[in-house]
Amino acid sequence: MTFLKSQAASLIASIIDLLVMILLVEVFGVWYGVASVIGNISGATTNFVIGRVWVFEATDKSSVQQAWKYALVWFGYVVISFLLLILVKDIFNVNYKYAKVLVAVVVGITYNYMLQRKFVFR
Repeated sequence: MTFLKSQAASLIASIIDLLVMILLVEVFGVWYGVASVIGNISGATTNFVIGRVWVFEATDKSSVQQAWKYALVWFGYVVISFLLLILVKDIFNVNYKYAKVLVAVVVGITYNYMLQRKFVFR
């Protein structure tokens, strides 16, 4: 059940991430790479709160300590996602929106869930 709740939280965070990125690119003309990182910040904040309270029910532990651990995991996520986004978008010539979704799904399942479960919210 935790895995399904985690994926629901990731979906919500990813939607926020994607919407922020699209808004920045389409309305404000921000380069998609920078917009992706800013979107990641929005999504990460959302995911941390939902993960702490609902997914892993870890409110009995220090939020500051969890936030530091989450920041470490998130930093890795941002670096991996940024590099994969550039790779998929530029090398395979995929629209940045589709590339962002593809990267978010792959990295979210293979990287985020395990590290949040085993490291951040344990």
